[in-house]
Amino acid sequence: MAFQKPSHTFTKIHLKGLRTNSLHILFSLSFTVFINTLSFAQELPKKSKEIPARELDDRMPIRADSIINRPVKTIEIDTTEQDSIKQDEFLKDVVTYKASDYVAVNQKKQKIYLFNEALVQYEDMEIKAGVIEIDYSKNLVYAGRLKDSTGYSQKPVFTQGANVIEPDSIIFNTDTRRALIFNSVTEQSGGTVIAERTKRENDSVYFIGRGKFTTSEDLDDPEYYILMNRAKIVPNKKIVTGLSQMYIYDVPTPIAIPFAYFPMSKKQTSGIIFPSFGEDTGNDRGYFLQNGGYYFAISDYLDLAILGDYYTNGSYGFRVDNNYAVRYKFRGNISFRYENLLNSERGFPDFAQSTIYNFRWSHNQDAKANPNSRFSASVNLGSSQYYQRSINQLNQSNFLNNTLASSVSYSKTFKGEPQVNLNVTATHSQNTNTESINLTLPTVQASMSRVFPFAPKSGAKKGIIQNINFQVNTRGEYRINTTDSLFGKSEMFDDAIAGMKHTIPLTTNFKVFNHFSVSASTNLEETWTLKTIRRFYDASLDEVVTTDINGFDRFLTYNFSTSLGTTLYGMYNFEKEGKDPKIRAIRHVVRPSLSYSITPAFNQYYETYEVIDADGTTTEEYTKFENSLFGRPSNNYSSSLGISIGNNFEAKIRDKDSTKTEAKKVFLLNNLNFGTSYDLAADSLNWSPVRVTGGTQILNKKMNINFGMTLDPYALDSNNNKINTYNIDNGGSLFRLTSANMNISYSLSNESFGGGDDDEDSASSREAARSGGRTDGLFGKTQDFADKRLSDRDRDNKDEEENNDFYNYKMPWSLRLSYALNYTNTRRQNQISSNSLMFSGDVELSPRWSIGASSGYDFLNKGFTFTQLRFERDLLSWRMNFTWVPFSDRSSWNFFIGIKSNLLKDLKYDQRRQPDQRLGN
Repeated sequence: MAFQKPSHTFTKIHLKGLRTNSLHILFSLSFTVFINTLSFAQELPKKSKEIPARELDDRMPIRADSIINRPVKTIEIDTTEQDSIKQDEFLKDVVTYKASDYVAVNQKKQKIYLFNEALVQYEDMEIKAGVIEIDYSKNLVYAGRLKDSTGYSQKPVFTQGANVIEPDSIIFNTDTRRALIFNSVTEQSGGTVIAERTKRENDSVYFIGRGKFTTSEDLDDPEYYILMNRAKIVPNKKIVTGLSQMYIYDVPTPIAIPFAYFPMSKKQTSGIIFPSFGEDTGNDRGYFLQNGGYYFAISDYLDLAILGDYYTNGSYGFRVDNNYAVRYKFRGNISFRYENLLNSERGFPDFAQSTIYNFRWSHNQDAKANPNSRFSASVNLGSSQYYQRSINQLNQSNFLNNTLASSVSYSKTFKGEPQVNLNVTATHSQNTNTESINLTLPTVQASMSRVFPFAPKSGAKKGIIQNINFQVNTRGEYRINTTDSLFGKSEMFDDAIAGMKHTIPLTTNFKVFNHFSVSASTNLEETWTLKTIRRFYDASLDEVVTTDINGFDRFLTYNFSTSLGTTLYGMYNFEKEGKDPKIRAIRHVVRPSLSYSITPAFNQYYETYEVIDADGTTTEEYTKFENSLFGRPSNNYSSSLGISIGNNFEAKIRDKDSTKTEAKKVFLLNNLNFGTSYDLAADSLNWSPVRVTGGTQILNKKMNINFGMTLDPYALDSNNNKINTYNIDNGGSLFRLTSANMNISYSLSNESFGGGDDDEDSASSREAARSGGRTDGLFGKTQDFADKRLSDRDRDNKDEEENNDFYNYKMPWSLRLSYALNYTNTRRQNQISSNSLMFSGDVELSPRWSIGASSGYDFLNKGFTFTQLRFERDLLSWRMNFTWVPFSDRSSWNFFIGIKSNLLKDLKYDQRRQPDQRLGN
């Protein structure tokens, strides 16, 4: 191979601190050009013209140096004197080169050899190779491998900044600044290019022949690759190829394209989102394209994705997803989804059309942004039947949700003495069964911190006087009650009401007899309203007429309450001299409390009107504040005495670890509470039912048990109505059980028996919460395998250390159980109102194969609840997922296989069967 002659001639060289021959001088300058131009090896154009010999004028004393074993050599060039060489071609830094075995100079062949662990360093560039040969007569530099009886070793490695090239060999022409690489391996933005030959055209364009592009980690035997006959590479920007074909384990597949374009930018870039193809036969929607669209990388702080679905029967949908974030200030996401669904074809008897939508917004402010103000949002609103009718795979497990809730709030703290807190909140609550919607637009709350007017300037507050304190609280609301059909229309404001309430609580606390805590409080409440009523009997119409009166009005109420409480401790020791029982002691803590409250009757706010009918004249009482936002004033005198007893039981047991001398503390009952009240002002039924609640944790706190019951002391008559007779006096027991409930939840995994923490699928949980579903997976997991952009990244490298073990004896698994039982006997029903068991579990049969299931059984209706089966296979560079809902009207399945890497995530096969469409009334 011949190379073009340089356009200039070296005439005069000055070396500082080093005496050498002219061959070394020529090498130094040639290597300068080579180092400054090398960034990626490429093929050199063939030249037929030979390079003639050149004469050099060296006026410095020369000493031949034939030392063969030279471990390290340093060249420094002094450019203080003028010569014919251009200034920008001089070395700008020290060049260091070394070899483990030897550095040799062949004056006859005009070559320098570096053998075994050869290394050349200059500025931010580094070349490592088994052999480096420099032919300065032809301006060629060669780096290659070492060959021995075991094969090849020490492949060349060229590093410049973050770019790394690992070929079998490199040939450079330092004059034309072109190069040729053989069998190179380079990483390009998450992918790897393996090329037989690579040609460097200039600093930023490379051409390869017979190249392989893959995202596999095993480059010696990749499980798949795309074979490119020809390709053009612009590093960290793009790869443009000609005919390309996919190979799986070196076996060609029918997947081939005449040309391809791979964006390789390391930055966030805009691009097309490739859709999924399929057919929806369950609802006769025909063939479809799903999740196709465009991604806009607007900036480092903002992005936007627009996705759409289209069915051949005319159904369509679109989704807009946005993420935004500013470091140390805030982050959030916005999602709007709209679907226009047609069932069957127009003109057919079973044709139906439905339009549904859903809007979600999540915003979180960084705590460092502003310590005195905070803005947050969590919005989930839309059509009541959105989750039930949506064909989006993300909503598959959310159809059981029967509530939507939203909250957008801003809070501000005004420092000072006293401190003032301001909070403005807009809320939304929606029942998807009744389709009723409640809105507050907005709720404004202001509160002043507690003020102790009689507290000492220093020291602790003591006594009833010094502990007297008061606050000022204000709350205003604009509330709208509407329905799903009227939401967004002007009619939704017809019945809107507004109001404001001001509260001043005055409290104090003190101790009596050193063991009893006493607290006393009185509350002043003033309510403002902008709408009142007037009610009268219209004789001409023979009916009671109620009219609305617009205008400001107010009423004032007050009450008083006090409580007395203490704490009692009891301990029973089982330890005896010479014995060490397993249970050493049981401690019982009792917190009894006695309270009293009194509320006067505010009859001044009530009026009367007369009704004349066939039975004569009757007088009815009403208050014009009946429709007040914060309720009406009471016209009943109330004087009530409350009794409550709280208990907890804990034990000290001998620790299983014999080296520990201290006993282990465990809870037997976290809480066991009793509560009732006695109305001193009532004429009958003075006692309220006794409410009993309790809870505990067992099995190393993995199982939570909560229970409750209601005990009524009064009997029922023959019509099952409560009467003013104690149940024990009516031939029954002391109390009548009217209701009971019990909830048990159990969560465990293989880590539960190894002392570690349970491994929850946090990515799936976070996506479920974002989609409005449960995070425990009891209703199935939210999954859309074809669109991982909308969810957290899979655990691609999960348990990497365990998977690399020669023998992995662990089989990770997790199990979540939930049992609920409710009993009702208010009117002698004596029935179980609900009785169900739900579970969700996952098992990793091997490091790359896992299965899971979510289901439950309703013992009352004798049937299985929503059931989902999950299968996942890690195929190294690929992943395969399958979910199946085997029965119910939500029966469906979803199969997916595709490449993990985001770079080639559009290479996938996605097939699904949607559940049959459920039409509303």
